[in-house]
Amino acid sequence: MRFLTNSLAKKMWLTVTAAILITILYSYFLSYLFYEKIYVENVEESLLAEGERLALEYQGGPLADDLREKIDWYNSKSETEIFIVSNPRELSACLPFEIDYQTLIGKEEREELLKGNAVQKLGYEERFDRKIMGVIIPLLDENRLQGIIYLYLPLAKISEITQGFAYLWFIAAMIFTVVSIVLGTMLVKKLTKPLLDMKDAAEHVSQGHYDVHLAIDSKDEIGQLAHAFNHMSSSIQKEDERKRDFLANVSHELRTPISYVKGYSDALMSDMVQSDEERNNYLRLIHREAGRMERLVGDLLDLSKLESNEYKLEKMPLPLAQLIEDALEKYKPFIQEKGLELHYDLDPDIIINGDEGRIEQVIQNIMDNSLRYTEKGEISIRLYQIKEKCWIDIEDTGIGIPEEHLNNIKQRFYRVNKGRTRSDGGTGLGLAISEKLVKLHQGELIVLSEVNKGTTVRIMLPVLEMD
Repeated sequence: MRFLTNSLAKKMWLTVTAAILITILYSYFLSYLFYEKIYVENVEESLLAEGERLALEYQGGPLADDLREKIDWYNSKSETEIFIVSNPRELSACLPFEIDYQTLIGKEEREELLKGNAVQKLGYEERFDRKIMGVIIPLLDENRLQGIIYLYLPLAKISEITQGFAYLWFIAAMIFTVVSIVLGTMLVKKLTKPLLDMKDAAEHVSQGHYDVHLAIDSKDEIGQLAHAFNHMSSSIQKEDERKRDFLANVSHELRTPISYVKGYSDALMSDMVQSDEERNNYLRLIHREAGRMERLVGDLLDLSKLESNEYKLEKMPLPLAQLIEDALEKYKPFIQEKGLELHYDLDPDIIINGDEGRIEQVIQNIMDNSLRYTEKGEISIRLYQIKEKCWIDIEDTGIGIPEEHLNNIKQRFYRVNKGRTRSDGGTGLGLAISEKLVKLHQGELIVLSEVNKGTTVRIMLPVLEMD
C-alpha cells in the first residue's frame, strides 16, 4: 500500500474519495430510512382515516348484510385490502374455541379494540403468510365487540414504491460521485501545487541558491507558510552574505598585522636593521600588531560566546557612577594627548544589578570609538535616571555617522569607512559586542549621530531597587 500513500496528493485524493463514498452511503441509508418511515407513517394514517370513515356506516347491533356489501364493494375499488369480520371465533381468541385456532386478533389487541381504540399492525402476519401494514377498526355496540374492519397493504407494494426512489438515488449518487471526484482532484492539485513549489524551492536552497522566491498570493495557512519560507530564504541569504563578509573581514584584519609582524621580524632576523633606534621601532610595531591580533581574537571569542547564548554574567549590585569614573581614568592621558576635553555628570545614587567587568567593557568599547573618531572638541558622559531605568549618554564632537549607516552600525565588522586605514580602523566588533552585553543586562543601546557634529551612544539599563 506504500505506493498509494507516498505523496500528500495521493493521501488527500484518497481521503476525498473515501469521504465522498462514505457520505453517499450514509446519505442513502439515512434518506432511505427517513423516506420509508415517512411513507409508512403516511400510509398508516391513510388506512386509519379510511377505516374510520367506513366504520361510520355501522349503526349498531349485529352486522347487517348491506354493510358487508358496502365494504366488499369498496374493497373492489380500493388498492387496500379491506374486509369486515363478525365471526366470534375470529373476535374471541379464547375458550370455548380451540386454542390453536389462528385468529385475526390476540388478547391484547381485543382489549384495545374493546376500549374503542384502533390497532395498527406492521410486520409478518401468520394468517396471511406475508408482511403487511394493517389497521383494525372496532365496531362496538354498548361495549360489545360486534365486529372489526380490517384494512391492510402488503409491504411488497411499499418496497416497490421505494425501489423507484432507490434507482433515482443511485443515478444521482453516481453523478455526484463523478462530479465530486473531478472537483476533488482539482482541489487537491490546487492545494498541493504550492507545497510542491516549496519542496522544489527548498531543494534549491539546500544547494546554496538562496535567491528563490515563491509567488503565492493566498492568505491561508499555505500562503503564510510560503511567506515564512520566503522570509527564511531571504534571511539565509543575508546570513550567508554576512558570513562571507565576516570571513573576509577576519582574513583582512588578521592578514595585515601578520604581514607587519612577519615583515619586521624578517628584517630583524636578517640583520638588515643597523641602529638600535630602528630595531626598537620595529619591535614596537611588532608589539602593536600583536596586540591588535590579540584584541581581535578576544573580541571574536566574546562575540562567539554571546551569539551561542553560552555567555554567563556574574551579576552583583554596582554603583554605576563609580564604575564609570574608574573606567575613564585610563582614558584621561589619551584625551589630553589629543587636546580634547572630558566632561562628565554622574548621578552617584544609581545602583544596577550587573556584571562589573562587562559593563566596563561596554564603556571602554564606546570610549575607544569616541577617541578614534574625534580630533577636536570634547567627550562628555552623563548618567541620570528616568523612572525605573538609568541612562548613560556618551557624546562626542567627532566626524559623526551618515544617517544611511545608522541602522547597520551595530553589525559586526560594519564600517562607514571601507578603507580600513590603520589610523581610524578598529576591529569593527566593539558596538556589536556592546549591544549584546547590554541586552544581556535587559537594557538597550541606541546610536544617535549627525555628520560633522558628533555621535551620542545612549545606554538604558534597569535600576536596582534597594529596599
